[in-house]
Amino acid sequence: MRTYVLEPGHQGLEALRQAEIATPVPGPGEILIRVRACSLNYRDQLLVQGRYFGGPIRTAAIPLSDGAGEVAAIGAGVTRFAVGDRVAGTFFLDWEDGPADARKVATSLGAPPATGMLAEYALLPERAVVPIAPSLSFEEAATLPCAGVTAWNALMEGPRRLQPGDTVLLLGTGGVSLIALQLARAAGAAVIITSSSDAKLERARAMGATHGINYRATPDWGAAAAEAAGPNGISHIVEVGGPGTIAQSMQAIGYGGEIGIIGLLAAEGQSNPLALMTRGATMRGIFVGSRAMAERLNAAVEANGIRPVIDRVFAFDDAVDAYRYQSGSDLFGKVVISV
Repeated sequence: MRTYVLEPGHQGLEALRQAEIATPVPGPGEILIRVRACSLNYRDQLLVQGRYFGGPIRTAAIPLSDGAGEVAAIGAGVTRFAVGDRVAGTFFLDWEDGPADARKVATSLGAPPATGMLAEYALLPERAVVPIAPSLSFEEAATLPCAGVTAWNALMEGPRRLQPGDTVLLLGTGGVSLIALQLARAAGAAVIITSSSDAKLERARAMGATHGINYRATPDWGAAAAEAAGPNGISHIVEVGGPGTIAQSMQAIGYGGEIGIIGLLAAEGQSNPLALMTRGATMRGIFVGSRAMAERLNAAVEANGIRPVIDRVFAFDDAVDAYRYQSGSDLFGKVVISV
């Protein structure tokens, strides 16, 4: 089968090469997926650059955590799926349900020692596979295992589930933020979103965002977001920036609200937690989520007619170009690779 491999000892896109390897055969409890589409996340850029948790990879690995396709073969004892079923992998191989712990999040797709999805076939344990929403294409379904579950976890799985009439603040127009916008609107919440591009803000408004803030034109965007939210304040912030944006997010959060810490897009910055204390607000670390969360997300996507936003689809042979595009400034939504 054709695949891509990240080679240890290299950093940057020169570490990514196409290869031919043997198609795996499912053993007991395993499922062989004929992958039809994959999507890219910021994490995949960090892995190529040798900046993911633990530093540069030490063994060759097939990249990408997110992929969808159909079941090509099953091993002995598999009961949840049959050949031909439309499925996707889950980000973590061992987090099926319940709270996270060190064992459940130890192994994730696309990072050694686990395999990844950027290949014609992927072999996964049955526990790490979910059905995809019937209304979605393979390309759309491939956008959800990481970004979609992350957004779902941030909005729907915390101690204060998003409610109709709440207000959500989203940072930027990448994959996590746009699926969070769709989920929040389906839940009856108002959405404030930031971007450095007025054109992107207009596109977000067309999707249902109720207020857009250009953070370059409005450097104190946290206060602007709090003002736009009105007296009830912001209940949830999907915080994809990290250290460089958290101070503004703390200024934006409302009383009793929650900041879901997700990303590291803005790696440098300082913050003072006083605003959290005075508002009784909290921060919660979001590290994707469980298989059960993925199943609940897929049910919500189907019930609400949500179609994930795909910016561009690249051919399998153009995967390196997909990485380049996904790291650029034109991104609006998800980048997908057709397999």
